[in-house]
Amino acid sequence: MAKLTVLEMVQDILNDIDGDEVNSISDTVESEQVAQIIKSTFDAIMSNREWAHNKTLTQLTASGNSALPTHMTFNENVKEILFINYDKAASGETQRQYKEVVYKDITDFLRILNSRNNDETNIDVITDPTNVELLIRNDLHPTYYTSFDDETLVFDSYDNSVENTLTASNTQAMVRQAPTLVLADDTYPDIPAEAFTHLLEEAKSRCAIKLRQVQDVKAEQESKRQSSWLAQKSWTVNGGIKYQNYGRNRGRTYRSGKEYNQGK
Repeated sequence: MAKLTVLEMVQDILNDIDGDEVNSISDTVESEQVAQIIKSTFDAIMSNREWAHNKTLTQLTASGNSALPTHMTFNENVKEILFINYDKAASGETQRQYKEVVYKDITDFLRILNSRNNDETNIDVITDPTNVELLIRNDLHPTYYTSFDDETLVFDSYDNSVENTLTASNTQAMVRQAPTLVLADDTYPDIPAEAFTHLLEEAKSRCAIKLRQVQDVKAEQESKRQSSWLAQKSWTVNGGIKYQNYGRNRGRTYRSGKEYNQGK
């Protein structure tokens, strides 16, 4: 099935539930309700499966603050951080040395930092915005990272012979984004073509129940069939990408539910 715009989807659903004809999703209260149901259905489908097309390589954002040299942030639409690499080339080296920075949960991260001696010259005492002191090495590229608030990443070290703070251009981050559906007449949902039928049929089923208080058995059956088929296909797609398994979960930072998986 070819993809439809939001307006075309609204028109299709209104036709199925005997709604009024519209030329824009904003023409009637009911067409706006249908559009909102399409959006909530899209959000649910996107959150229920790890879609390959939502993964992208990006850079982190530096704090730009010498008082917080190892703090970095990421875009709001990032749902999960799969891995982070940092260029660990020494001062004067021109060859890039991208190596992975390992995620640590908060307890392990603080245990590493608290084992350091703040009287040594290679240790900076950094005050986090939470007013908690962190013992940060200033002579080593980052090895570990964590997050205290699910919005800012904190790394354990930086090399002040190379840079005053960690820099965006030295980062490589593979992330999984959470796409949003903009409710406009000509918008196409950002969903693989093979999943579009599931989106449409699930939206039809929800609209029938919410707007007409009836069950669209045919749409519900088709939605379940498409969901089952997509579940099988997702295994095929995911099977093409293999990550090394070190006996524990790789360092992944999840925004969903403010959940963090423990890294190495």
